[in-house]
Amino acid sequence: MALEKRHIRIFLIHVLLWALVYGFFLFPFFFQLRQVPPNFAFRLILVVLLFYLNYFLLVPKILLKKKTLHYIFICLLLIIGIGLVINYVVMPEPKIPPPPNFPRRDVMPYDGRFIRELITMLNLSAPIFVSAFLRVYLEWRKNEDLRKKVENEKVSSELQFLKTQLNPHFLFNSLNAIYSLTVKNSRTASDAIISLSELMRYMLYETDKEMVPLGKELEYIKNYVQLQRLRLSDSANVNLKISGEYKGKEIPPVLFISFIENAFKYGTDYEGKTYVDINFTIANNSIHFRVENKIGVQRKEDPNSGVGLENIKNRLKLLYPDSHRLHISDDGETFVVDMTLDT
Repeated sequence: MALEKRHIRIFLIHVLLWALVYGFFLFPFFFQLRQVPPNFAFRLILVVLLFYLNYFLLVPKILLKKKTLHYIFICLLLIIGIGLVINYVVMPEPKIPPPPNFPRRDVMPYDGRFIRELITMLNLSAPIFVSAFLRVYLEWRKNEDLRKKVENEKVSSELQFLKTQLNPHFLFNSLNAIYSLTVKNSRTASDAIISLSELMRYMLYETDKEMVPLGKELEYIKNYVQLQRLRLSDSANVNLKISGEYKGKEIPPVLFISFIENAFKYGTDYEGKTYVDINFTIANNSIHFRVENKIGVQRKEDPNSGVGLENIKNRLKLLYPDSHRLHISDDGETFVVDMTLDT
């Protein structure tokens, strides 16, 4: 039903355009009360036929198949052939008898006939040129829209893939944290389970959205940091600071958590002390995020320690191709991530 309505709409648009074009040419005749040329209807039908012959047959079947020379040859053949038929068969030049005593000329001058034939062929070229341009442009637009659709679907699938990589990794780390509490018979294990349930609720019901309120994302990070503090024996040097107004701002979900997970995973030194410093500075047009952690022995020995960071780098390239700045420094003792998002 929708397709039928679309075809009807296109048909009506074409009728309206033809009416406007020929109304433009007929207006001087009606305005000045002059007689319309007797061959006008014939030319109208011929132009319309040439237009749609080229639009529906020649361009898609020949020109768009990259048979350019064949297309040019056929168009020239049509223009010249139809032009000659019009000038010498359909509407031949009227024979006017010469006046009395007019000197006989065995050879008639060809200049006038040549100009007449040239004008006829130019008139026949116009609908072919316009229809070719229109059809090629519409095909280009269709291919461009298709390319953008495929590109958007590719970006969406890549983002979804990156997100699914983040979720199991996060759950694995969180369960390890709760396990360490239960082994110690810690009374904070129940609080940790509640914190994890809040985190998983966010992961299940918010992360499937393209954008989430920044406030929800920061609350999620607060719960995560609290969960990490519960499992750590020494969390005195674990800091989270948020400054600025975040109401009304939105960001893609779980955008910062990989950097924070990475800091906690590798931020414990050989003495068991953890140093993680997380800062958010929110301005009118930007979000500045910085996380710093001490580099423990575990990171130096883990060959997969950079996988999560590569995932988030790829995600940033897809989400903020020209509106993010990311700097990562590693001096062997301290690991720092400094990132700014333009919002």
